Amino acid sequence: MRKLETKTIVVASHNAGKIAEIADLIGPFGFSAKSAKELGFVEPDETGTTFEQNAAIKALASAKASGLPALSDDSGLVIDALGGAPGVYTANWAEREDGSRDFPWAMEKVEKALQDKGATLPENRGARFVSVLCLAWPDGHTEFFRGEVDGTIIWPPRGTSGFGYDPIFQPKGYTSSFGEMTAEEKHGWKPSDADALSHRARAFKIFVETCLDA
Repeated sequence: MRKLETKTIVVASHNAGKIAEIADLIGPFGFSAKSAKELGFVEPDETGTTFEQNAAIKALASAKASGLPALSDDSGLVIDALGGAPGVYTANWAEREDGSRDFPWAMEKVEKALQDKGATLPENRGARFVSVLCLAWPDGHTEFFRGEVDGTIIWPPRGTSGFGYDPIFQPKGYTSSFGEMTAEEKHGWKPSDADALSHRARAFKIFVETCLDA
């Protein structure tokens, strides 16, 4: 594993919600970071069929464009009753014809698909959020960190915090959806704590333990 020896990195994302979450996670470590969106980098086409492949595409594009290490996240909602969908196409499920993303509409699409499968009881609505972080260097070296959190798809949506599909995902062992949790509750982890709740926080914890002298 290659250690990250600089505190200056690029967050390889154009997603405002994702950028905010990563900024919240890296904040305690004193990073100076700008996003690919802030730097005006072209958003690369995510042509991979796995979270790892898409994370690498984004991180390598920003690392090579900036000459700095870049950290990306590719994440998605994996629903058992839907054969793992939407999976790596989680964001695509929210895309309208004009290219905008409409997550309330996407959540309705998920619910309709579950209803069509007859998955109406909690025990038939198992799901998990997956996050894969990729740390890439300008020379093409990459490191990957994967985090997952199990839960259940609920309906109707609850809460207005977070982003994406958070209002319909209730993590296992909790009575609140991700959409009802504060950022601190959702992540469930800071450098001094032992556990992490969200998929992204779990991946980030592995990143810290592997690549940082924290």
